[in-house]
Amino acid sequence: MPLDAGLAAWLRLTLVPGVGGQTLRKLLAEFGLPEQVLAAGRPAIARVVGDDLASRILSDAGAPSVERALAWAELPGNAVVTLADDEYPRQLLEIPDPPALLYVRGSRPLLSQRSLAVVGSRNATPQGLANAENFARAFSQAGLTIVSGLALGIDAAAHRGGLEGSGSTIGVLGTGVDVAYPARNAGLIAEVAERGAVISEFPLGTPATAGNFPRRNRLISGLARGVLVVEAAMSSGSLITARLAAEQGREVFAIPGSIHSPLAKGCHALIKQGAKLVESAGDVLEELASGTISASGAGAPPQPVRDPAHARVLAHLGHDPCDLDTLAARVGLTAGELSSILLALELDGSVSCLPGGRYQRLS
Repeated sequence: MPLDAGLAAWLRLTLVPGVGGQTLRKLLAEFGLPEQVLAAGRPAIARVVGDDLASRILSDAGAPSVERALAWAELPGNAVVTLADDEYPRQLLEIPDPPALLYVRGSRPLLSQRSLAVVGSRNATPQGLANAENFARAFSQAGLTIVSGLALGIDAAAHRGGLEGSGSTIGVLGTGVDVAYPARNAGLIAEVAERGAVISEFPLGTPATAGNFPRRNRLISGLARGVLVVEAAMSSGSLITARLAAEQGREVFAIPGSIHSPLAKGCHALIKQGAKLVESAGDVLEELASGTISASGAGAPPQPVRDPAHARVLAHLGHDPCDLDTLAARVGLTAGELSSILLALELDGSVSCLPGGRYQRLS
């Protein structure tokens, strides 16, 4: 039997429409490995899954897709990892519905490293993006691999932070692993595949559909020891990831925010439900019994010495968005004087100008 016959059998079963995780596990429990399922014959298979599905399983209709996947897996950096492989991540075996196989671009050993998921809003604030990248960098420097969903916003910032440390990063797609989604993250997806790993359980070429992303989210939480939610509205898919993490026995962490911010409400709801409130990377590392970075500002860059007037503006600005007139009244400066200082602070990355002429402190 050729070396890829075992993989071909796995692909053939998983590519049959109607053979989901539960059905596949029934077949494997009854017959053994996929080669043995396919060799069992139609009457035996039909006794387990019914006549119609048995006919589809033994059909050759999926042969072109199997051949395509086998050819893809032969390309440098690509692999298909099945439940029977030593490289299959052990932590996914702990979840109720582990995928039968994973399409992987990049480092397969990375899938079994200690990891932490960092997720949040696609429409994040500048402060949220900075938090995601800085926290992820600190976790990566501590040796944790950062897992996220390669979406815009918090996910992308988390991956960038993960790439800056020794732990690297894993991106989990809700499409085929050969589909760059969202297109704006195509460059980041390629970089994560080159320096970390990009994975998917969906067949090659699978487009983005709404139903795929909750399934993607269970893998994000399943791969990790815990999930940190950076920013999330009450409708955010990140709350689904957090719920799945709790159901899987993972730790759930959340960064609080302004009581006026819609993007803090999801995190506040998680904290009310028992998620651990996080103010520094050290809070998470201590909970995970890592302790390789101190709790006092882990991973934060050193703060520059500031002009006293600049420091006074930052102190009065705080971390809630504020309009120019209100801030001028707080600080006791004219609008012109304050605008000049805010421009300098914006240029050094300490302040962000938000829509509506409001300003928010970033550091």
